[in-house]
Amino acid sequence: MKRGQKTSAKQVVLKLRQIKILTAQGKSLALACKEAEIPEQSYYRWRKDYGGLQIDQAKRMKELERENTRLHRLVADLSLEKQVLADFAAGNL
Repeated sequence: MKRGQKTSAKQVVLKLRQIKILTAQGKSLALACKEAEIPEQSYYRWRKDYGGLQIDQAKRMKELERENTRLHRLVADLSLEKQVLADFAAGNL
């Protein structure tokens, strides 16, 4: 994979499976990662995040992470608006 390129959840799960098969065949992890065209660090990070997930589960997890980020931003915006209105009502502006 090219450096800096985003990978989809499906690609990650497939790469993890490919590496698992290659290591089961007796290849070293470094060689398996090289054949899968990913750095070892990415393998360890992906394994931690996507460990035993199926493709559809990984996609759902990504969707939930995006929704969670959006909701966090929304709560932060609403909290800021509430604080501004409270300051305005108290005459602190």
